[in-house]
Amino acid sequence: MKKATIKLQYNSPVVLSFALISLIVLWFDIFTGGRSTYTLFSVYRSSFSDPGTYVRFFLHVLGHVDYAHYLGNMMFILVLGPSLEERYGSRRLFWAIFLTALVSGMIHWLFFGNTVLMGASGIVFMMIAMASLSGMKNGCIPITLVLVLLLYLGGEIVDGITIRDNVSQLTHIVGGICGAFLGISMRK
Repeated sequence: MKKATIKLQYNSPVVLSFALISLIVLWFDIFTGGRSTYTLFSVYRSSFSDPGTYVRFFLHVLGHVDYAHYLGNMMFILVLGPSLEERYGSRRLFWAIFLTALVSGMIHWLFFGNTVLMGASGIVFMMIAMASLSGMKNGCIPITLVLVLLLYLGGEIVDGITIRDNVSQLTHIVGGICGAFLGISMRK
């Protein structure tokens, strides 16, 4: 009788690497008392003469306040990311994450530089919008996309106006817009 062997597969390299690197960044945050995350993995108003400013535009999506913040973002990324990576390819998903991080980091730096931005929630919203677009066929707009835009992004706009908390609704909106734009442009 043949024994069944179970093998682990690194099935989604961009998504799994993103989750692992974010976890390592969180461990460094704990080890350095928050200094590493503030220095490298957060966006805030800083001088253009500081090379770290440019690095933080991209790396802020890897930093998280605590394990609950990390877990909340990674659960969505680990659910949505592999199907997006399979559909669009690892290279395209990497660049989608890279571009969304850059755009959200720069917009935060420009308009809200007096606060600190970190976390992958913009990436989550980018993936939600991209996943909603995956059902688009023959130029028809899927109702799921319309509902996602109304419920998630509309909710973020309302929350941004009415609630004062430590959540960057603008980053969620920017991530959703990036996801919609990238999802449509990558289909062509």
